[in-house]
Amino acid sequence: MTASSLNASKSQNRKLQNVNKSHKICSRLLSVPSLVLYAEQKNLDDFRAREEQKEAEFNKQPIENENEKENEEKTEDDEEVMEIKNKILEASLAFVTANGWTRQAIVKGAEQAGYPGTVHGMFPSGGIELINFYYLKCNKDLVVQMREKVGEKSEKVGDPKEFVCWALKERLLMLDPYIKTWPQALAMMSLPPNVPTSLANMLTLVDDICYYSGDRSIDFNWYARRIGLATIYKATELYMLQDSSPQYESTWKFLQRRIADASLVHDVLIQSEGATQHLTQAVTSAFTTARNILGLNFERR
Repeated sequence: MTASSLNASKSQNRKLQNVNKSHKICSRLLSVPSLVLYAEQKNLDDFRAREEQKEAEFNKQPIENENEKENEEKTEDDEEVMEIKNKILEASLAFVTANGWTRQAIVKGAEQAGYPGTVHGMFPSGGIELINFYYLKCNKDLVVQMREKVGEKSEKVGDPKEFVCWALKERLLMLDPYIKTWPQALAMMSLPPNVPTSLANMLTLVDDICYYSGDRSIDFNWYARRIGLATIYKATELYMLQDSSPQYESTWKFLQRRIADASLVHDVLIQSEGATQHLTQAVTSAFTTARNILGLNFERR
């Protein structure tokens, strides 16, 4: 082989070596992006899976949150409406003397409170709603007075009969500003659609008076005293409407006599064991129903 041929052969070998090196380098360069792309694709898939899971969990929350929000908004709306109604009814009392327990008094009360007269549509039952408002207001005011007299945690009063007489007198005196229109109120309360709430107001009144007088033992006497007290209150209320004596002096004497006779009523009620059992069941149901009608509970004390 000549020198020129040998040199040509060496040159050819070097070219082949260079080509092989180039192939290896290219192969390495090409393999790196594929690994990177694979890693990035895997991370992207994981990311999407996590986001989809979060989105699914998030989509469950709005339903619960919307329901809670709707309930909260409804409660707030109800409270706002009740606040407006109470404000109107409070203002309407000033017009009862001239207009009676009527829708007209409510219309004037609404205007007095700064609302249009058409807002009386909030009171579909008309004047009876004004009567119930005042009755319940007086009951609450009496509870405040009794608490102040005996104390929040007082279990007993000096003389229960004297306390009951005082409480009934204070409650009846609350009718004095509207004594001329109160017969109309009694007539409206006696109408069949109005009896449940009217009875509930009465039972709540006597229950509160008995409680603060120290009557907290749950036995037949508990029920009998409340029935007797309701009877005494209604009889004295009717007597008061016809009383023309100064400062209702005759009414208070009548009240004292009825309380003195209450023990006789109690003796009559407990003579029959069978009657006692049936009466206890009936009165228990009546007092529970009364509280439910008015939206009250027995944990108020």
